[in-house]
Amino acid sequence: MSAPLQAQAAFAAALVDPALPVPPGIVSHRGDSDAKRFAVYRNNVHVGLVGVLAAKYPVCARLVGNDFFTAMARLYVAAHKPVSPIMQHYGAGFPAFVDGFDPARAVPYLADMARLEAAWSTAYNAADITPMPLAALAAIDQATLPALRLMAHPATGLIRSAFPVGSIWSAHQAEGVLVRPGAEAVLVTRPALEVMVTVIPPADALFLRHLLDGADLGTAMAAATELVDRFDFGSALVGLCTLGAFAHSLLKP
Repeated sequence: MSAPLQAQAAFAAALVDPALPVPPGIVSHRGDSDAKRFAVYRNNVHVGLVGVLAAKYPVCARLVGNDFFTAMARLYVAAHKPVSPIMQHYGAGFPAFVDGFDPARAVPYLADMARLEAAWSTAYNAADITPMPLAALAAIDQATLPALRLMAHPATGLIRSAFPVGSIWSAHQAEGVLVRPGAEAVLVTRPALEVMVTVIPPADALFLRHLLDGADLGTAMAAATELVDRFDFGSALVGLCTLGAFAHSLLKP
């Protein structure tokens, strides 16, 4: 490794580990090692990353309060540093962290809410691809339909929770949203320029889950029918397509 790269590596390591000494070259106007100023810079980086998480998971922060969220986020930041200079990617592992964070168990749906907000962020920043139009779906030969695989739109996300996370999220966006206890499946899409968060029926969610995992329509329909005897395949497919869940189709080899 060249000297400049070694210096950069030492600086980056010391920036995230307070136990390491101040990197060479970080000196005061007197020429001595300036640990205090470097500590301030290190703290600013840490606080900045906490701010990134607060901006990405605003409903989670409201649910537990700013003090609790900041303390939890600081622990996450201490153990998880950015692997990309693009800050919109930072915090992707935060939902899993919340899932294993014992003090957060008092809010049992917090991790699922984090998953929903992560999906919202992904949808917001996803590639701008035109969703599959209903006309394209209607033009498919019915004989080939069971063997068809639909490719997910890059903005599509699906969260299945034992809690009403979709309704809770919506209640934090507008007044008057009724939140009933129980499980919810939430579809996140961006059919135009605005991210949509939609609570969908459990059978539709299972149907979509299989499609997102690469199953053909026939296999996905069979799985949903096992859950609901009278699963309406046509309505589910049209509804998901209208919400912008798919990008384009592929015939199964």
